[in-house]
Amino acid sequence: MFNYSHNGITVASILDTRRGTKDSNFPVKIRVTFFRVRKYYSTGKSLSVAEWEKLPTTKSHVWSETKSDIQISFDKVKEIVQALESETAFSFDALNSRLGKCVNDSLNTAFYAKITNLEKEERPGTQIYYSTALKSFEKFAGANIQFQDINSDWLKGYEKEMLKDGRSYTTIGMYMRAMRAILNEAKRAGTIKENQYPFGRDKYEIPTGSGRKLALTLPQIKSIITYTDGNQTTERYRDLWFFSYLCNGINFTDLVRLKYADIRNGEISYLRAKTLRTSKVKKEIQAILTPEMAAIIKRWGNPIMEPDRFIFPYLVGNETPMEAKTKSHELIRRTNKRLKEIGTALKIDSLSTYSARHSFATVLKRSGANIAFISESLGHADQKTTENYLASFEKEERIKNAALLTKF
Repeated sequence: MFNYSHNGITVASILDTRRGTKDSNFPVKIRVTFFRVRKYYSTGKSLSVAEWEKLPTTKSHVWSETKSDIQISFDKVKEIVQALESETAFSFDALNSRLGKCVNDSLNTAFYAKITNLEKEERPGTQIYYSTALKSFEKFAGANIQFQDINSDWLKGYEKEMLKDGRSYTTIGMYMRAMRAILNEAKRAGTIKENQYPFGRDKYEIPTGSGRKLALTLPQIKSIITYTDGNQTTERYRDLWFFSYLCNGINFTDLVRLKYADIRNGEISYLRAKTLRTSKVKKEIQAILTPEMAAIIKRWGNPIMEPDRFIFPYLVGNETPMEAKTKSHELIRRTNKRLKEIGTALKIDSLSTYSARHSFATVLKRSGANIAFISESLGHADQKTTENYLASFEKEERIKNAALLTKF
C-alpha cells in the first residue's frame, strides 16, 4: 500500500501472512529490503486478507484511521532510512540502532522504536504498555510530537486533560513513567540536553495514585468462595480467584502457565513472568498445595495430568508470546466480569483478580505473619517493596482502631 525505493533500499507496508492469529488476521508490518535482506517492523495493526485488500480504497471512517496509523508507522521508518541514506551510512544495524536509541526529534518515532524492540524481545506485556501510553499521548498532541516541545508545562497540560477525561492519577503515573523512560534513552543518546529534561525536582514530578482498597477480610473471602448463583461458569471463575488467593496471590498470567511438573513434594513452584527478565537471581516462589487447591484442580484442571501439560486448560503451548498474553488477558476479563457480579450480590467493592493478591498479603499481615515471609511468598525483591505494597491497604484498620479510643 505504501512504498518507497531509492538506491537499492525499499520500504513497504505489507500484510505479513507467514503466521496468522486464531481469528484469521495477520500483522501489518513495515518491510525494509536491502541487498535482498529483509527486516520487518511492527505497526501494531492486524487485518484479514479481505480487509487489507479493500483498505486502499475504503471510505469508512474507522478504516481510514487504521490506514492513517499504518502510514504513520511507514513514514517513521522511511524518515530514518532517508536520513541514513543521506549520510551514506545505511545498514540494518544502523537502522535498528537509530530506532532503538531514539536519535530522532520525534517522540512518536522513539516510542515506535521501543515497541518494535519489545516485540523482537518477545515481551508482549511491556509492548502493550508502551503502545497504550503512546496512543494516549498521540490523542493529546498528535502523531508528530517533537522532543523539544515536551517540557513541564506540556506534561502538566497532558495531566490536566487526562483528569478532565476521568482518568486516575494511577493511570497518568503509569503513562508518564513510559514517557520518562523514553526521554532517559533520548538523553543518553544526546538527542535532548540535560536542561531540556522535564522530570525531577522543581520540574514535573510524576503523580502517585493512592490506589483502591482491594484487600478483603476473611469473612468477605468466605462469602465469596461459598457464593453460587447456580451457574457453573460463575463457580469456575470464582474458584480460579480462590486458587490465585491460596497460591500466594499468583497473578493470572502466571497461573495459566502452571504445569503439572510445577507440583513437587506437595508444593507448587513457579517463577513470576513479571520479574523473570529483570531479576538477576531467578528465585522460585513456593506455595503449599492445600486440599482446597487440589479440589479446584480436580474440578476445573486439565484431566490429562502429564508433567508438560498446563494445569488449567487455557494455553496449548504453541502460542507466540503475544498470543499467550492475549489469552491470559481474555481470561482475566471474563473472570473480572463474573467477580463484579459476585461483588454486587455480596456488596463487596473492587472485587477483581488483582484483589486476590492483595488479600493474600494483607490477611497474612493482619494474622501476624512475618514480613520477610510475606515478601518471599509474593516474590518481591526486598522487604521494603512489601512494606510499601501493604501500607496503602490498611487505612480501614486504622479507622477501626481509632474508633476504639472513644468506645466508653
